[in-house]
Amino acid sequence: MIYPEKIKAKKSDKVIKILVSVSIGIALILVGINKLTTPDMPWAALVNAGILYSWVVVMYSIKKNINIAGHVLLQTITLSLLTFYIDYKLGMRGWSIHIAIPIMIIIANMTMLVLTIVSYKKYIKYAIYQLMIVFFSMLPVIFMTEHMVQDKTLSMIASGISVLNFVLCLILCAKDVKEEIVRKFHM
Repeated sequence: MIYPEKIKAKKSDKVIKILVSVSIGIALILVGINKLTTPDMPWAALVNAGILYSWVVVMYSIKKNINIAGHVLLQTITLSLLTFYIDYKLGMRGWSIHIAIPIMIIIANMTMLVLTIVSYKKYIKYAIYQLMIVFFSMLPVIFMTEHMVQDKTLSMIASGISVLNFVLCLILCAKDVKEEIVRKFHM
């Protein structure tokens, strides 16, 4: 069986630089077309936000030793920012705060729960990301206290699931977490 030749790091860096340059060129062309055809509708900004999001995901995915929980956290934050930006550009109707961000938080927490159940021995690797997702999940609570959310149901569900998920993960992995703390801190 003949295997393809492995691409060297310099070649892959060159390819990435070329593709980033092409993406920037496309983004500038889209802005020009947008200004010439429909200057009152900022669709080029939405497409360029999608291009930027794609590059964040690609660059993170190219890194070696990707931690799945870190990828979940990155996706949750970047998609939340992207949906908020799209909502803002389309007149800030609030769908990103009311629906999109809470749903993404729920999905992130369910993913973390599955990761914990499937690989509970590795939970210590995911714990810091789980904690960061819990903190990020408190955004809907902040939105509710600032009266940015009219319908609080989905935001309350997202925050509740986040806290419940974190507590459940700690209960499922308490022994492993305790052993890791003892091992790390020589207690």
